[in-house]
Amino acid sequence: MLLALSVAPSAAEPELPVVAELVPPEQDPFYGPSAELVASKRPGEILAARPVIIANQLGGALDAESWQVSYRSGNSADQPIAAVATLLKPAAGNGKLVSLHAAEDSTGLFCAPSYTARRSAQAGLLDGQIDPLRSAPALLAQGWTVVVPDHQGPNSAFAYGPLAARIALDGIRAAERFGPLHLPGTDTEVAMWGYSGGSIPTLHGAELRSAYAPEVNLVGVVSGGTDVDLEILSREANKGPGAGLVAAAIIGLAREEPELDAYLRANATPRGQQLLTAKDRSCVLHQAALEPFLDIDSLVHGGILHTPVLRAVFDRTRMGRSVPDTPVFLYHATADWLVPIGPADALASTYCRDPAARVTYVRDHTSEHLTLNTLAENSVVAWLRDRFAGVPVDDCTVTDVGSIALGR
Repeated sequence: MLLALSVAPSAAEPELPVVAELVPPEQDPFYGPSAELVASKRPGEILAARPVIIANQLGGALDAESWQVSYRSGNSADQPIAAVATLLKPAAGNGKLVSLHAAEDSTGLFCAPSYTARRSAQAGLLDGQIDPLRSAPALLAQGWTVVVPDHQGPNSAFAYGPLAARIALDGIRAAERFGPLHLPGTDTEVAMWGYSGGSIPTLHGAELRSAYAPEVNLVGVVSGGTDVDLEILSREANKGPGAGLVAAAIIGLAREEPELDAYLRANATPRGQQLLTAKDRSCVLHQAALEPFLDIDSLVHGGILHTPVLRAVFDRTRMGRSVPDTPVFLYHATADWLVPIGPADALASTYCRDPAARVTYVRDHTSEHLTLNTLAENSVVAWLRDRFAGVPVDDCTVTDVGSIALGR
């Protein structure tokens, strides 16, 4: 049993009763505030807050105070929703904030970082989820406060970038408002980092920030194994080792797209109905393990990947619609077997056609999808350290390396 620590919130946050045991999100009132309460707040305003204990994961205990906040955000149609984020405050914080985006890649709310981080590594693996905070110790060691949003939202809309962007940006707003973190409000220097499924809130968030949350002082964005174009990704992954995970992403997209959801339900083959049910509420490892070499087109009569309804959704969730007005660090494995590098090359080129773009793009020739993020950690932290120190990035660069692990 995990017990919540007792701490007094600031005057802006309502106090909840101490949680005596770990309750799945589907049964936890913290995740389901009233629609009236949510609608009464502005994006990023806190609905509730509570201290939590982060379980010892594979990387060991975190040297940080930790809370969860529930806050107002919006879905892709700008309708009010409640979102949840985990806040981590290092012992010697320096007032900088990193929004760390885990690869949820799941269709069950119990797979969300806020819940998984409070369970042991063994329990998380049993559920089929990986440690969502495995990169947090490197950030906390720099004195940076960390916010980890459940960026798929209350309906676990896996892969839906416009939704994830709003939840991530509103999570930053909530962290800046949360008194116990002692951040300097909108003067807080902020960075974002995400890999693979975590790249979705990161770069969609960077592209949306100037229009949606212009007051967020974003000084740097890091994205690896970037899911630039879900249409290309799906076609490349079809019948390959990542096909089962891509099928789950289509389910996730449908949760923000009623027309796609209705199409799947009306046109699913008998086998498709079985798989859509099996994948309807499952975490990333189970999604990947269930039918890894699936023919995704077999889910729907006549195929799904080339249908106008899905292609329209792919278009709405494609990166590159605007150029981030902050420095961007991209890294990708040339031998990535899950997320093809071609769209990442194209995205860097698209960004860099803007004379104001500041992009550092590293192409790694030794790693693959599962190893690159761990090997890149030192380079990422060094790049973020420079951004927080005010070291300028003046142009676009593309670098091919044997291994990013041999960098800074």
